[in-house]
Amino acid sequence: MSEMRIAMVTRRFWPLVGGAEMVMANLAQQMRRQAADVRIVTARWHKAWPERIVHREIPILRLPNPQLRGWGTLRYMMSLGKYLQKHQAELDAVYVSMLKHSAYMAVERLKNTSTPIVLRAEGGGETGDCRWQAEANFGLRIRAVCQQADAIVAPSAAIREELLAAGYDPAKLHFIPNGVAIPSAGNQQRRFDARMALQSAQPLFSFRNDTPLAVYTGRLHPKKGLLTAIEAWPHVLQRFPNAKLVLVGEGPQESQLRERINAFGLQERVFLPGVFDDVSDLLDAADLFLLPSHEEGMSLSLLEAMAAGLPVIATDIPGNRQLVESGRNGLLFPVDDATALQAEIINVIHQPRAAKRLGEAARADVTQKYSLTAAATRHLNLFAELRERKRPES
Repeated sequence: MSEMRIAMVTRRFWPLVGGAEMVMANLAQQMRRQAADVRIVTARWHKAWPERIVHREIPILRLPNPQLRGWGTLRYMMSLGKYLQKHQAELDAVYVSMLKHSAYMAVERLKNTSTPIVLRAEGGGETGDCRWQAEANFGLRIRAVCQQADAIVAPSAAIREELLAAGYDPAKLHFIPNGVAIPSAGNQQRRFDARMALQSAQPLFSFRNDTPLAVYTGRLHPKKGLLTAIEAWPHVLQRFPNAKLVLVGEGPQESQLRERINAFGLQERVFLPGVFDDVSDLLDAADLFLLPSHEEGMSLSLLEAMAAGLPVIATDIPGNRQLVESGRNGLLFPVDDATALQAEIINVIHQPRAAKRLGEAARADVTQKYSLTAAATRHLNLFAELRERKRPES
């Protein structure tokens, strides 16, 4: 397979980081390692941000995106369409995150060219792309255009079912699960070193080696169930007074979460440190991982925690059940059930040997089924197949 030249389009990107953005960043980096020529095209959300940067050795182009609602979206779409038309001859594939405005413009501008357009559906249920298309202004029109793409990637079986129910052609749907890099197995020395590194980087991370530490990584969004985690924490502290919870990310619920932390007097036990580009040190330092979401497609954060060998406690929802078999490689609890969550957290901290077995099983499962290398290879094979199919006959 000759070198693939790929433009990956995601309207949100670093430093605005959530699961979808990290998927694109990780895939781009791994594809580059597999000899692909990758660039990322995104939006310039603030005038002070430079138009061009390099992130993880990948060139990033930021297109105009004024903050004025409505006009910002239109301006971005116009710029994206112009960019794709200008550069389509030098691209072997365009891969677009989310079935929204970027996807609409990419398909509209390139559907009659030889450049394959591949869309990636993100999220599921109420926060997923299919629900957005059903309810947003012009959503049904955007759906009709997205259905003309050459291929649509579904990262979970649940998202694939939603796409089918929305009328997408099954022949165009490709199930490619999220993939994560598999780190070397953790140990007590690496846990200690990670805690020291975090503490030196940010003084609020003052963790003694015997401090129980739980982490969450992802968007700070109401659908992530983070208020439930905060509600559970005072009860965890009754059993383990030094236990700390770190909620890493950014999003629209940040102010509400801070208010709840202050109302419960948890300022010294629950922290919102903002965005991390690389969460490996945080996962190395942690004792367990929480994912109290109301809905998920296939959570990249959950996969990363499992790959790191952490015991995970997640909500009992379809997206999480694809990855977690409760009692074998993690634990599941009912949505918004703070009592059940606090009980599981206490059990994990109280029974370190059982927790270690859960983490080891999780790591083994992710290594076997969800490596980033395999995910990148499957994407590149799909792009190459579409390129050959659309290549003009000589």
